[in-house]
Amino acid sequence: MTSLHDQGQLAAFAAALRFEDLPASTVRKIEDLFVDWVGSALAGKGARPVESIRRFTAAMGDPQGPSEVLVDRTRNSPYLAAMANAAASHVAEQDDVHNGSVFHPATVVFPVALAGAQAVGASGRQMLAAAVAGYEVGIRVGEFLGRSHYKVFHTTGTAGTVAAAATAGHLLGLDAAQMRHAFGSAGTQAAGLWEFLRTAADSKQLHTAHAAGAGWMAAWLARDAFTGAERIFDGPQGLAAGMSSDARPERLADRLGSRWATEETSFKFHASCRHTHPAADALLQVMRTHGLAPGDIERVVAHVHQGAIDVLGPVVDPATVHQSKFSMGTVLALVAQHGQAGLGEFDAQFRAASTVALRDRVAMVLDPEVDQAYPQRWIGKVTVHTADGRVLQGRVDEPKGDPGNTLSREEIAAKAIRLAQYGGAANEGEARSLVDRLWSIAQAPRVGPLLPPG
Repeated sequence: MTSLHDQGQLAAFAAALRFEDLPASTVRKIEDLFVDWVGSALAGKGARPVESIRRFTAAMGDPQGPSEVLVDRTRNSPYLAAMANAAASHVAEQDDVHNGSVFHPATVVFPVALAGAQAVGASGRQMLAAAVAGYEVGIRVGEFLGRSHYKVFHTTGTAGTVAAAATAGHLLGLDAAQMRHAFGSAGTQAAGLWEFLRTAADSKQLHTAHAAGAGWMAAWLARDAFTGAERIFDGPQGLAAGMSSDARPERLADRLGSRWATEETSFKFHASCRHTHPAADALLQVMRTHGLAPGDIERVVAHVHQGAIDVLGPVVDPATVHQSKFSMGTVLALVAQHGQAGLGEFDAQFRAASTVALRDRVAMVLDPEVDQAYPQRWIGKVTVHTADGRVLQGRVDEPKGDPGNTLSREEIAAKAIRLAQYGGAANEGEARSLVDRLWSIAQAPRVGPLLPPG
């Protein structure tokens, strides 16, 4: 069982962290992650569930507020702007992921970091330090909750609420005791269930919107002497008791200040659930190595970890573009036909006859080696049966975007520019100018609007 001391350490770390404490490699990484996130947030413009949440936040909010809603370039309170931006950045399925915690940090951390920095007049360095605090806390909470948690709960919604509280608390200047109360209030609001995937419901965007808003509220209340559960993680009726059967208490304070988990975060190359990426890359490897065309493929077996089966297994006949991004068969069919599973491929081809035909010839099987390595390593293994009777094996140990196979700054910039244009949130010139400015956000004495008013 973790101790009060361990939980206190995590809160104290989040409260005390300063930009000057960060290694140069962590600074570079959080800058890269910020640029990547802005692209994902802008890509959400026009998506139906995002627009619903945006309309809600606009109706409930303050059009003269200090914080920016990226998709429509309006203003709002930091609470509601964070909610809107969090919803927008988790719909294109291009936002980052931390493998070991199975957690998407950017989509709950950066909406709070940006909105909060704009509200309190923080500098670029203060904003980035707050974001690192959110990443480090959220990743450790996700690791603490374990694999059993992810089977039912969407970790980005649950651990993400605490991550958002850490980010907001840092910007609001909470001390260690207040930060601990913020964690307690955030943890009691942690939510997000995978059931939505079975019927292609819109809840995933609500998970991130709620996490960002609840995290901001928890921190703001803690500053006002509002108290939260002191043992929210390991108490008899805390997060582990209610949401996990394999919690790992030692992960909460794991090497704080020496292990920079932010640097372990992966970028997404394909526009789909990360559980599909290892197999997608392995299939591409087989096709390139053996010169296969899509018509040469009779069937594909993806050798996966249990988490992939839990999340992707219920999606048999996807009804929407977003649900299709959680279909292993759809992703592999698109990759086989187009060399990638990007936004355009999903929009235009997820229900195409050729895609459906190949989709229905893809199966997932549990692989002991892949499952044992997960979640620290996401190994991709496929067996491809060809029309002429060959049986070909493919394997990728680090999918494209992982720290050991990461995206260059040029690739990150190109991705962000492409995403910004995708839903019409920015034209090419605006997107290029924005990305150029974002690389130097650490030099900004005050974080202002990223885009001119709409």
